[in-house]
Amino acid sequence: MKKLPMIKIKRSCIFLLLIPLFSFTAHKYYLSLTQIEYVKEKQSVQIIINVFMDDIENAINDIYTIDLQLTTKKELKDSDVYFEKYFKSHLDIKIDSATKKIHYLGKEYEGDNVFLYLEIEGVQSIKNLEIKNTVLVQHFPKQQNLIKVKANDVNRSKLLTKKNDKALLKF
Repeated sequence: MKKLPMIKIKRSCIFLLLIPLFSFTAHKYYLSLTQIEYVKEKQSVQIIINVFMDDIENAINDIYTIDLQLTTKKELKDSDVYFEKYFKSHLDIKIDSATKKIHYLGKEYEGDNVFLYLEIEGVQSIKNLEIKNTVLVQHFPKQQNLIKVKANDVNRSKLLTKKNDKALLKF
């Protein structure tokens, strides 16, 4: 049996290791997660939205003609203003058929993700929650927005898309 030269073996190994990397970059997933929890004791609906940093940065930069430069020394000092404007225009929530004002609390970066914290105050009870989520669908047609809601010890979830951007969840 003939031995392969060491360089061919190394090249073959490198190629085999790179195949999975190319397959992941060629098929990027566009997904956000919105977690909503009704906290009865605080009469509050607490919302955490998790999006990929590069996707939200590109969308906000494009819409507002700015350059956020997230997580760098050049990040805009008023970046929260743009996050708040963006999410208030792409997230609508009705509780028991009444539109509710969503308060932007802030954001955190973790790895390639941005976590946004929002809240609806003064919610004494909740029987149903209607949500419209158009986050990133304007910029990424394949964007999917997963909604997970916990209220009254009941969990509900719904996957929203560009064509189906609303959900009514009953508790």
